[in-house]
Amino acid sequence: GWPETEIRQERLEEAIEIIRLLWKGDNVSHRGRHFTVENARLYTLPNAPPPLMIAAGGPKGAEMAGRLGDGVIGTEPSAALLDQFEKAGGDGRPRYGELTVCWAKSEAAARKTAHQHWPTSALESSLSWELPLPEHFEAAAKPVTEDQVAEVITCGPDPKRHISAVQKYVEAGYDHVCVHQVGPDQEGFMKFYERDVLPKVVAARRRVKAGR
Repeated sequence: GWPETEIRQERLEEAIEIIRLLWKGDNVSHRGRHFTVENARLYTLPNAPPPLMIAAGGPKGAEMAGRLGDGVIGTEPSAALLDQFEKAGGDGRPRYGELTVCWAKSEAAARKTAHQHWPTSALESSLSWELPLPEHFEAAAKPVTEDQVAEVITCGPDPKRHISAVQKYVEAGYDHVCVHQVGPDQEGFMKFYERDVLPKVVAARRRVKAGR
């Protein structure tokens, strides 16, 4: 099952240590609390180590991202989370925000799709961290309503709502926004963002940089 939050964070921290040792190209042996490695080596190394971006949904994750990561992936438009990341050593490193949306040709269709595919988005964040098994998530998500999902996922074909959702991450201090589309119509979503959302977001950023 899914271990406790503290154990997961311990495992991640130890795994990062091992990964960075392997990227040096030496033989690596490691005996830690969670992992054992015997004479492992990467014989084909990248020209530069790939950046390790650490996801953070709260202060502990943000602190780890600042201390050990090459950047942070924030799951909410929180300036406080980024402050914690920077105080822990992340100042000047990339800050990615993860925005979950559901585009469809109508708001009703988008809400239905979001509720069908992503009901756990409406669960309390602490509950998401604590549930150990998939069936526990399924049971917890059963009483979640379509309205509850629509409160946390931007649903529908209105460009203004999507632009506003992106802008919240920008205003919080993120320099990249990763948009996660819920549901099967990925092509329709990408065309919608290419045509109706991204040009306006880019134009707004240019106006800000120009001081207007």
